[in-house]
Parts: sequence; structure tokens; C-alpha cells
Amino acid sequence: MLTAHRQSGFTLVELVTTIILIAILSVVVIPRLFTTSSYSAFTLREEFIAELRKVQIMAMNNQDRCYRLSVTSTQYQVSRYNGRFNEGCSGTPARTDAAQTFQGGASLMLTNTTTTNFSVEFNAQGVPIVNGSLCSGRCITVLADETQFIAIESEGYIHAG
Repeated sequence: MLTAHRQSGFTLVELVTTIILIAILSVVVIPRLFTTSSYSAFTLREEFIAELRKVQIMAMNNQDRCYRLSVTSTQYQVSRYNGRFNEGCSGTPARTDAAQTFQGGASLMLTNTTTTNFSVEFNAQGVPIVNGSLCSGRCITVLADETQFIAIESEGYIHAG
């Protein structure tokens, strides 16, 4: 009497499919779980450039107001003051936007002085005044998983440095 002996195991298709799934997971998902990506430095740089440009446009379009972008070691915030730029952004702000907190230990600092508390104001022509003086070239350093720079040209053009 012959007994049918059935073998157990995986087919070649099942093994190849499993290897492909493991490869996809190891390339895409696992690095995101165990390391912090330098994406946060790029994100903060682009977000802050957009915020600078927004404040610059508001200052050029509303010449009866003064706009200030204040930065601390943990956040940044936009404030609007009544009065022209040449009178200075002083007194109590007429309006203050919600503070934007930096995530994951990221921060901004002035490149030449390494100070993390500073402000940026724009005159009616869109020229930025950083902590009371003109800035040209790499002005702001973005510190996160990687170091990125924000350049502000003397004419007012703001871009990744």
C-alpha cells in the first residue's frame, strides 16, 4: 500500500513576492522610522521664505502700516503696526498673527551674529531690514537635521542660499 506523501513548503512565487515586499519596506518605510530626515530643514527654509515674501508684499502694498516678522529660538510671528515704516514698528501691535512653533528642535539664526532672537522689517520698496540693518547675501541660517541658508539680496529678493 502506497501512501501519498505530501510535501509542505512555499512555492517560488510566494518566496519572490515576500522578498519584494520586504525590499520595498526596507527601502521606503524603515528609514523613516529609525532616522530623522533632513526634510525638516528644507521644509522650514521654504516655509520661512514664503513667510518673508508674504510680509514683504504686505509692506509694499500697505504703506501706511509697518510689518515685523519676529523670530525667537522656538517660534516666529508676524505683527502689524499702525504707522509708516520710516516711523518704525514701535508701540503695541495693531494685529499679531498666531505664533508658528519650530518642530523637532529646528531653529533659525542670523548667519553673521549667530543670534536666534531677531526681527525682519520691510520698507515700502520691499527692502528688508534685519535687526535694524541691511542684509545682503546669506542672512539667515536654518538649523535642523541639516544646515540650510536663506539669502536676502540688497534689492529685496529672497531665496534659498
